[in-house]
Amino acid sequence: MRFISLGFAVLAVVGWGATQMKAADTSWVEPMRQVHARFTGTNGTLAQFGDSITFTMAYWAPLESTPKNLSVDASRAHSLVKGYLRPQCWRGWKGPQFGNNGSMTIRWAHQNVDQWLKRMNPEAAVIMFGSNDVGQMGVDEYERKTREVVRRCLANGTVVILTAPPPRSNRMDEAWQFMEAARTIAREEKVPLINYFAEILKRRPEDWDGSMAQFKGRPGDEYQVPTLIARDGVHPSNPSRYANDFSEEALRTNGFSLRNYLTLLAYAEVIEKVLQGANH
Repeated sequence: MRFISLGFAVLAVVGWGATQMKAADTSWVEPMRQVHARFTGTNGTLAQFGDSITFTMAYWAPLESTPKNLSVDASRAHSLVKGYLRPQCWRGWKGPQFGNNGSMTIRWAHQNVDQWLKRMNPEAAVIMFGSNDVGQMGVDEYERKTREVVRRCLANGTVVILTAPPPRSNRMDEAWQFMEAARTIAREEKVPLINYFAEILKRRPEDWDGSMAQFKGRPGDEYQVPTLIARDGVHPSNPSRYANDFSEEALRTNGFSLRNYLTLLAYAEVIEKVLQGANH
């Protein structure tokens, strides 16, 4: 099956995700300090630009409470973020007026990011589009418009944390290309990258896809499937047993727990290396 071999290729080519940012690449640190020097808003503000995988309260909002089974590093990151992030940025900045909504593509962000930046003027922004874009546009348009959205954030003084979209069932060749586009943008624009795609395949190289026959007939809705992508083959899974849980088993079983974990570590690193101690 092509997606299995492709998964191993991803790991060989990508080689790192948010959990390995410190060891692999810090080339973004000084450029992001220069971006942050232009920032005129409120410290501790974090925007979430994305589609339904970002709009849902399963993303980011659960971290307002303390996840279960935190490692030492994750516990430190959580304490740092809890002490830094403004309260409205856990749950309040959800909805289309804040740059996240279901069924959207990068075209929507490209049309609206200026007004989002004006409304929130966020110190940092997590950006992830791509799951809906696959099949609606070519990778060239996706890369061009994502790059323009990133640049407009940077011009505002907003530090970008770019996230590569997850794999998609039956569209792995395209999903791979979109992930590569995100990697290219992050490298060339010198912004930190969360490679969610690679982190999923690292943990479940052969059975990440909840639409596979082996997961059919299991109890619960499409999000309860015990792997990282739900039964629809698109969205992250969210089995309740592993909700807001950062154990190793949860990070290979609950797709939203994994995304929250990766975002937490990445944002904590940005706080520590770029944002903390800034005076405005």
